[in-house]
Amino acid sequence: MKITNGFDISASALTANRMRMDVISSNIANAETTRADYVNGEYVPYKRKMVVMNSNEQSFSTLFNHALNGKDATNKFKGVNVTKIVEDASPTKLVYNPSHPDANEDGYVHMPNVDIATEMVDMIAAVRAYESNVTALNATKSMFMKALELGK
Repeated sequence: MKITNGFDISASALTANRMRMDVISSNIANAETTRADYVNGEYVPYKRKMVVMNSNEQSFSTLFNHALNGKDATNKFKGVNVTKIVEDASPTKLVYNPSHPDANEDGYVHMPNVDIATEMVDMIAAVRAYESNVTALNATKSMFMKALELGK
């Protein structure tokens, strides 16, 4: 096991959560965008995007058993990564606004499927996860520095 595994794991989580915050920010910025794409001769509204994250490693129990049995567990701790960004498949919202330039003949406008309250809750969760990983990174750094002080 490398001594810098704690740094690597925290760094990967910081990167993934930063990407998550960027995507949420994009969703909030486009919450009123009715012309995000041009498909089949007509404009379609923005679709909410979500980040899919995946673990880069084996389960903790597998790694723990490897360590107990003296097997090599080097480079098995690799953290998390963003595997893809997907569009939310939920339908767009129909809002009655006959004065809107994108209103149909009945006066309804297809608005993005972005809910600001949901995005804010997701943003708070992403920020807290980011802060937790900063705390873990600082704790790892502190332990590393204490270990270096033992050698004096």
